[in-house]
Amino acid sequence: LIRRQMQDEFLKLQQMLHKSIVFITHDFLEALRIADRMAIMHDGAVVQIGSPTELVLNPADDYVSEFTSEVPRARVLAAADVMDPTASPGGDRPVVSGEAKLEEILPLLAGHEAGIAVTGEGDAVIGIVTPKSVIAALAATG
Repeated sequence: LIRRQMQDEFLKLQQMLHKSIVFITHDFLEALRIADRMAIMHDGAVVQIGSPTELVLNPADDYVSEFTSEVPRARVLAAADVMDPTASPGGDRPVVSGEAKLEEILPLLAGHEAGIAVTGEGDAVIGIVTPKSVIAALAATG
């Protein structure tokens, strides 16, 4: 099996079992694909535990900051992380889940300068993602 196929099988197994699984890897991008929470260790001690977004945006120390420095933010940040919750959702806009990663919505956003509506629980619109908000988030340094 190639790595991607193994990850797919792992995700299927996790869905089937409905259990928490500890998966150890040194590849942060692999962990992004399969984990909703991560722990980063240094010298045998846990340095930080959190979601991928928390680790990238709010590193606990210089080690975590360095460890996550090369992670593409578009793979970590979700629409809800960069939306404007005060923007009016009016107009004919595409709609995405607040959990959708930026790398998934960038092609859709490219064709809609007015932005994309973001939904939360119950499919209620909770904000708008604009090209400007995405560029600002991707350009920010942690």
